[in-house]
Amino acid sequence: MPEFVDRARIFVRSGKGGDGHVSFRREKFVANGGPDGGDGGKGGDVVVVIDDGLNTLADFHFGGKYKAENGEDGGKRRCSGRAGADITIRVPEGTVLKEASTGKVVADLSGENRRVVLLTGGHGGNGNMHYATSTMQAPKYAQPGEDAKELELILELKVIADVGLVGFPNVGKSTFLSKVSNAKPKIANYHFTTLTPMLGVVDLKDARGFVVADIPGLIEGASEGVGLGHEFLRHIERTRMIIHIVDAASTEGRDPIADIYAIDKELENYNSDISKKPQVIAANKIDMLPEGEQAEIIQKIRDEFEPKGIKVFATSTLSGKGLQELLYYVSRTLSEINLKPVVFEQEFFPDTMLAGNDAAYTVQYDSTEHEFVIEGPKIEKMLGYTNLDSEKGFAFFQKFLKDNGILKKLEALNIHDGDTVRMYGLSFEYFRNGETAEQEMQDEMERKALNEELSGDSEDQNPEKH
Repeated sequence: MPEFVDRARIFVRSGKGGDGHVSFRREKFVANGGPDGGDGGKGGDVVVVIDDGLNTLADFHFGGKYKAENGEDGGKRRCSGRAGADITIRVPEGTVLKEASTGKVVADLSGENRRVVLLTGGHGGNGNMHYATSTMQAPKYAQPGEDAKELELILELKVIADVGLVGFPNVGKSTFLSKVSNAKPKIANYHFTTLTPMLGVVDLKDARGFVVADIPGLIEGASEGVGLGHEFLRHIERTRMIIHIVDAASTEGRDPIADIYAIDKELENYNSDISKKPQVIAANKIDMLPEGEQAEIIQKIRDEFEPKGIKVFATSTLSGKGLQELLYYVSRTLSEINLKPVVFEQEFFPDTMLAGNDAAYTVQYDSTEHEFVIEGPKIEKMLGYTNLDSEKGFAFFQKFLKDNGILKKLEALNIHDGDTVRMYGLSFEYFRNGETAEQEMQDEMERKALNEELSGDSEDQNPEKH
């Protein structure tokens, strides 16, 4: 049987989009063929699916890196690059994926969410065949593929159960589960017998059945990391009701009422929402109380908690006394509350919230140098493959700035003609006298570029430098 692991940390990365290609038709009797550079292929996605054959995160115990395939670059003769293959990660039902640095939920693989595209691969770049115009008939530039997305994840397995059993160690939770369900936990008379959450299905005649999870024994301080119980508190988050089992006979010298308050405090400290779940108390081990004391002790517990809306049942897992009444009460309560499984809502959206996203950039004013500064991964990448010494290359980059809203950001910062714009060591003077003037300037650049193309020799180009 595989080791039970309910928490792991992994790294995932989607595939980068393939770069568009720059090339021109070369055929006999065709002196100046048009652009025929193909598009890059899309990068592979990172997909996470539920595997019903898994019940632990043991496969991820030692972490690991999971990377989708990059898209292939475009080719000559309008040949598109091959799309990168997706990578599929299989997890047990109930696995919650969280962004590692913030702890925010990225996806919850449970209920109807059986398959999630976690990270989408980068789009392939357009080949130069897309950039031919009436005035620019031989473009020597192509679009690079979109960058890959990457993410560090925390995987947490939170068991799927309607009811959670909580209580101090050795109060009879494992015995209770074995008596009322089909589960067969190991049972022994020492603390922390249950080292993994144990699930059992309760079947009732003429009533709705339910799934019970035995959460490993809690102790005071569990919410702060004390004891084994802290490792499994996450498993009660998904339950819709709590059965709190307490040793009413005080066989280990503890006060049952104080025990209930102590465990409730641990649950509230870990997650305040847990303390708001419907709860019922099983005052257990009454068979170990003297006949004359049973009624008095049970009544004392009822007087303390039933005015708070928490029903108390006197039970004995040894004789079975009180168990059926408790189970039917739980079934009725579950029928009255929300029947939908608890699913954790998405809080982190990789496509828009990832740091270093391909589309991210900043536009700021440097008051010391009296310059407007534009930075960001996409800006740096565009500068790397665009030849700004060429008029057509500069026009292409100017269009990129406009299409990505960067020119509007500069105007919002009150930029004026003649002001300096700096991008990764390169400085430019800003000139823009309205939309018409800008278009005229761009048209003039394209006309000059066309003349340059017609007078030059056309060869296949590498998109690394245009």
